[in-house]
Amino acid sequence: MTVGTGATANQPVLQTISEFRTGLRAWLDANDLTPAPDHSLDGQVVQLLRVRRALFDADWMRYGWPTEIGGLGGPAALRAVLGEEIATRDLAEPGIWSMIEVLAPTMISYAPPALAARMVPLLLSGREQWCQGFSEPGSGSDLASLSTKATLREQDWVISGQKVWTSLAQYAARCVLLTRTGPGHGGITAFFVDMDTPGITVRPLRTMHGVDEFAEVFFDDVVVPGDRMLGSPGDGWQIAMDLLPHERSTCFWHRIAYLFTRLDQVLAQADDHDDAALGAAYLALHTVRCRSLGTQRRLADGDRLGPETSIDKVLLAGAEQQLFDLARDLLPGAVELDDGPWRTEFLYSRAATIYGGTAEIQRNIIARRLLDLGKD
Repeated sequence: MTVGTGATANQPVLQTISEFRTGLRAWLDANDLTPAPDHSLDGQVVQLLRVRRALFDADWMRYGWPTEIGGLGGPAALRAVLGEEIATRDLAEPGIWSMIEVLAPTMISYAPPALAARMVPLLLSGREQWCQGFSEPGSGSDLASLSTKATLREQDWVISGQKVWTSLAQYAARCVLLTRTGPGHGGITAFFVDMDTPGITVRPLRTMHGVDEFAEVFFDDVVVPGDRMLGSPGDGWQIAMDLLPHERSTCFWHRIAYLFTRLDQVLAQADDHDDAALGAAYLALHTVRCRSLGTQRRLADGDRLGPETSIDKVLLAGAEQQLFDLARDLLPGAVELDDGPWRTEFLYSRAATIYGGTAEIQRNIIARRLLDLGKD
């Protein structure tokens, strides 16, 4: 696969994905981006922005993005390679790293071009973190039932309502926000909102794995300029349908790479090995990696991703839980008795079948939209 010809004086033209990976690895070997010992969420976010800034300044972060927003062109697969290398070196937490793969494509596709050109480089360069305001109390997986309301007032929109499970909202400068402007699917409208706008309150939520990654966000008569609408009135449902498959493509590729590093750590730390359990965990990860590779290829070919990515979601959630079950079984006390990374990650893995659309919802999508089994 040939990479786009964009380059700078500091960065040679790269011809293939293989050359991109080779050059990136050499650069990472020569530039120490090792995280500080601080494993708190604050520390993870500081590290995330540090890594993005360094990669952007060296141009690696710009490959795979269109030139219209300051990118250097080339296929989206380059971004997958970049995220994979970051994940396997443990340079940034893969979940929060991958949010860029959801938010930036949405802005590129639906924001006014001048707005996208001004804002997306802020995200790519680590100068800002953004968040995604979709889920609401009582309508997490049922996105169509959201009730946060946007009312037109002259040239502006006034937004009132509540979002929940909003990742990194307490660190975010902007939010891609879904609101209700009318009834039904056609009454959902998206906005790009500055998080320092008066009327926005963010309250972090403590989860069972002890990290305040999520937050609830309150909007009390928040005034948003009309030119901050993404797409047209009523495009919100389509934006969400375009966004969610991206969440399950390149993002998943990053996560899978990270989970393979954790499997290697289990092997290194375990005193005794259960070959059958190890083989099953490896097979589960290998299966979802093969599936994700197919998704990456469709994305690279310009295909529109759709409900088939629900299969990726089900496979990844199962593989992640199986891996950390294995860690619990082969590393005695690491989960139950030690308040360290294995416990945190084990507890976080329990949510893998809930966040991003529950396993039950994903199986319903597979049954109805892929297998045509009807509503029953």
